[in-house]
Amino acid sequence: MEKPKTFGPLAGLRVVELAHIMAGPVCGLMLGDMGAEVIKVEKIDGGDDTRRSVPPALAGESAAYMMMNRGKRGIALDLKSEDGKAVLRRLLADADVLIENYRAGTMERLGLGYDVLSRDFPGLIYCSLSGFGRSGPYAERAGFNLVAQGMSGLMSITGEGPGRPPMKCGPPVTDITAGILAAMGVLAAYAHKQKTGQGQVVDTSLFEAGITLTYWQSAIAMATGVAPGPMGSAHPLNAPYEAFETGDGWITIGAANQTNWLRLLAVLGAEDLANDPRFSTNRERMANREALAEALAPHFRNASSAEWLARLEAGGVPAGPVLDVLAMQADPQARAREMVIEVEHSRVGRMDTLGLPVKFSATPGRVHGPAPLLGEHSRAILRQAGYEDAAIDDLIARGVVRETTA
Repeated sequence: MEKPKTFGPLAGLRVVELAHIMAGPVCGLMLGDMGAEVIKVEKIDGGDDTRRSVPPALAGESAAYMMMNRGKRGIALDLKSEDGKAVLRRLLADADVLIENYRAGTMERLGLGYDVLSRDFPGLIYCSLSGFGRSGPYAERAGFNLVAQGMSGLMSITGEGPGRPPMKCGPPVTDITAGILAAMGVLAAYAHKQKTGQGQVVDTSLFEAGITLTYWQSAIAMATGVAPGPMGSAHPLNAPYEAFETGDGWITIGAANQTNWLRLLAVLGAEDLANDPRFSTNRERMANREALAEALAPHFRNASSAEWLARLEAGGVPAGPVLDVLAMQADPQARAREMVIEVEHSRVGRMDTLGLPVKFSATPGRVHGPAPLLGEHSRAILRQAGYEDAAIDDLIARGVVRETTA
């Protein structure tokens, strides 16, 4: 059976994803949107735990699962059985990449660690995502986004200001960032494989992903010996650069250099502030940031968000509305950039999903379809791996493989 046709710069790359929840599936999702064929291997009993992340559900399918796994093909497989492991090895024989984000030691206990697999598949890129990485004193710990945000410093710099309870970033940023870092690592390893034929381990974690997001604050701490704290929507290095309340909502202002500062004052009709020694340069504005916000805030309350955004755009000042997620999804720029697209799901029908955030001029990527039902493509994947229907029927009958039809 021929492989399914794929499009994008990674067309021809084959990925076996043994990942669940979010970080690993993000890695597979990114590779798949750029053209890789991604085969998602799920456990027989219930599949990926995100299938139970409800509500909301659409036609009985978890909305969270469908978002993280769109464009992949799925097989449900009992990896605790020897026959299940044998099936996985058949899949890996034709694969470039394996993605896993099990707890430390799980793959080794299954006899599927890199040391074992690399002997039979020396070109295999083995991508491991975890809470804290494969080495160091925390390597055995389970990791979750909330824990990683706390330990990476992110929660100490997120929130309204000093004296308030610690706050995490709204989205699971360490999961998502770890998945993106893993995809970047896989691509670097694939470039090496193209030159040498040699595979390797790609290892990253939620903890490292969170640390990566602290570049500005880490630079400040390293230079001063003082740990920065939360600043609401404000910037730790430039001002004014934050959200302001208008007559009917909120907008963001990015007057982060001297030119834009003076443009902002012209739009506000507050040119006198240019002569205030507290605000004459960015150094002074940062030293007096609260006073600066108090001086600017009354101006913004005198008109609506739409009025201010029109004036600021005309005046050349970077600014934008504070949109909720539904408003973002309806925004014409998000639609024009195909960040919100439609796919056809076998149970749900037509539904929206998010698109590929990287565009390619010569080899455009795309979302190849919806997320699979549990075991939806088991038979097709096994046929592709060389199994005859009678052998597939036997694997299904013995509970090694699960098949679900739409």
